Amino acid sequence: MLRQISEDVRANLKDRLRELRDAIRQSRHDSAGETSHDIAANLPPFPGRSLLGHAASAVDDALTIAESFVPHSRPLKVDGTTVKSLRSYFPDGDEDRQIGGERQFRRDMYYLTRAVLAGYGVDNPRVHEASFSAVHAAMRKRHADLLAGATADTASTDQVAAACAALLVECLNHRPVQPGEIGTGPAIAGDRSLDISCLAPVVLACGLATKADGGAPEPDILEIAVLAAEVREDRIRQACAQANAVQELTPVLATLLAHLT
Repeated sequence: MLRQISEDVRANLKDRLRELRDAIRQSRHDSAGETSHDIAANLPPFPGRSLLGHAASAVDDALTIAESFVPHSRPLKVDGTTVKSLRSYFPDGDEDRQIGGERQFRRDMYYLTRAVLAGYGVDNPRVHEASFSAVHAAMRKRHADLLAGATADTASTDQVAAACAALLVECLNHRPVQPGEIGTGPAIAGDRSLDISCLAPVVLACGLATKADGGAPEPDILEIAVLAAEVREDRIRQACAQANAVQELTPVLATLLAHLT
């Protein structure tokens, strides 16, 4: 229990530090970013205000240098090989294995979501890793039966699709992507459009990885999932709007999984 609390604290701390780093980068004297994110934008004029930008640049450069000396688990490249199967994210076994699965899940979901958003031209999106931690806990608590079916050795396409449907619904409920911080545009307009556009491909890629578990990782799984989710985005959106969203989403995802595997 205490270890899980420490994992939650770690995820929230990482989110806060990322937000602080983004604010510092937006405040650089040579930044071409949105002035609305400048930490000094709302301050009244005062002598030496221009020095804040240079100070932010110096701090940002120092943090960049420091990061190069600190080992981290950031993937060298985010593609289809990054996503893992549901069996990896929700393993059976002792507490160590389950905490390891949760840590892998929130880290991979964070980077995969950012990769999909980057493909839509969204720069510096604000994605909360702690929200994916909450998604993982919700899946364990509310959808244990679906996970058991999807992670079995003899899992059918429908069983994997049902677990993925529940995963997408939980992701949408916990809103790991903050649309108010990343601007607007045709690809991300609307209230839930951004969430569905970036999260549905990630969940579908996870389903594909689960179906192919044991085989060689496919680097283009994520790209394929993005294209497939775009084709069925209207149907996915309609299913997500229903009261029984998991049941409505399951056949949609099952059809996609069957066609792509």
